[in-house]
Amino acid sequence: MTRTVPNPSSPTRSRSSRSGGGAASAALLALILLLACLLSDIRVANSLLTPPLLLAWGISALVTAWGVPRLRALKLGQVIREEGPQGHLSKAGTPTMGGLLVVPVGVIVGGLISPGDPRLMAVAAVTLATMAIGAVDDWRSLTRRHNTGLSPKVKLLLQAGVALAFLVWAAQGQWLGGAHPGDVALPLGWVLPLGLLIWPLGLFVFLAESNATNLTDGLDGLAAGCGAVVFTGMGLQLMLRGHDGDPALAGFCAAMAGCWLGFLAHNRHPARLFMGDTGSLAMGACLAAVALLSNSLWPLLLMGGVFLAESLSVILQVWVFKATKNPSSGQARRLFRMAPLHHHFELGGLSEQQVVRRFWAASLLLVLMGVLLLP
Repeated sequence: MTRTVPNPSSPTRSRSSRSGGGAASAALLALILLLACLLSDIRVANSLLTPPLLLAWGISALVTAWGVPRLRALKLGQVIREEGPQGHLSKAGTPTMGGLLVVPVGVIVGGLISPGDPRLMAVAAVTLATMAIGAVDDWRSLTRRHNTGLSPKVKLLLQAGVALAFLVWAAQGQWLGGAHPGDVALPLGWVLPLGLLIWPLGLFVFLAESNATNLTDGLDGLAAGCGAVVFTGMGLQLMLRGHDGDPALAGFCAAMAGCWLGFLAHNRHPARLFMGDTGSLAMGACLAAVALLSNSLWPLLLMGGVFLAESLSVILQVWVFKATKNPSSGQARRLFRMAPLHHHFELGGLSEQQVVRRFWAASLLLVLMGVLLLP
């Protein structure tokens, strides 16, 4: 569920007045990612990205088709924040918690890539644990009929606990860093030897990434599409980095990309299903886990630039508001029309689907840059 930073009401287009095209856009995005995986499998030794992508994609699409009417029957309808864009109020009642349907699909398919690799078990565990935190948050919001579930402090503490458990697990397996524990690979062959500082960095990456993907989940298909792109990009760079790549983690990324492509079949505009915190928090945690275990923090930072921009927009909006607030009048300046960033463009006159397509395109461009600038 997106946390919006309010702004005085601005005119926005109603949901019914927006044109379609969601299916065509989602199909084009899926075709691009499929072709990228096929090209990798043809040109790169040991690459096997296409089968998990297709398998998770198909199963996810079927599971969500089965689950949408059941979630609706359970009255698990999204509660929309009144201070958000007014055009979004018509989305109230759309089934949410869709992450429960698709995240396990990606985890199971990804885990079958290399069942003997203990790293995949660690990634699966942290993904499902974070999904459970999001599910509790979503459930509390639904039962209270208000778009606030767990308090921010409690949610952060739970996320931090899961992240620390993962870091302990990874440290015991000596999976953090490259040739030397605590190393962070950078472009042009540079290496940042952090040593024990990899622990606070890893904790920060978990919290930042899972909450950034959570903030991005505010428009139909936005987070799911960007997530599919970034997971595909992470899989590609894991196979292209040399030394036979990392087929296990790369295949896991392909499976996660596939599960979000399947989810797009029902989450594209106009959405019939939302992922909720159940899906968005798990998405970010999974990306963080893969990046830490594969020494891919730099590729994640670049490829996930849309997630970073969404998160920074909220931080800057709050900072500017507090810094310029007049104690007597209560008036303050705002850097954006509304945060997160996608609402800024939406309130600037772009349709919801125009914003989504441009953010998808930005993610594709960032993934291309990330592949070209491999550590």
